[in-house]
Amino acid sequence: VQLQASGGGLVQAGGSLRLSCAASGRTFSSYAMGWFRQAPGKEREFVAAISWSGGSRFYADSVKGRFTISRDNAKNTNYLQMNSLKPEDTAVYYCSARRGTVVAAPGQYDYWGQGTQVTVSS
Repeated sequence: VQLQASGGGLVQAGGSLRLSCAASGRTFSSYAMGWFRQAPGKEREFVAAISWSGGSRFYADSVKGRFTISRDNAKNTNYLQMNSLKPEDTAVYYCSARRGTVVAAPGQYDYWGQGTQVTVSS
């Protein structure tokens, strides 16, 4: 599976962005998908994840109520809608994929996209 993340950019605090993650491969629908982020000098942290069917979704406490993860298996794409953005959301955002259940540990994801920069100005 190859992943291509896009949709990052510069936005003012309180604004919105939608990230997309396009996947290649025939079995996208069998993979759980995750979004992680990494700010300068910090470790990569979990943001959100969605099961292969879309029936289960999990969020980090820091983004719960503001971010929504979704997927369209027909388009081999998953999305991260980010609303009410804060300066502390500034980071490089990575999409990831793994077979099996949804987990929050980055080390348990098998495939990673290249990352897309999100910058939120105050």
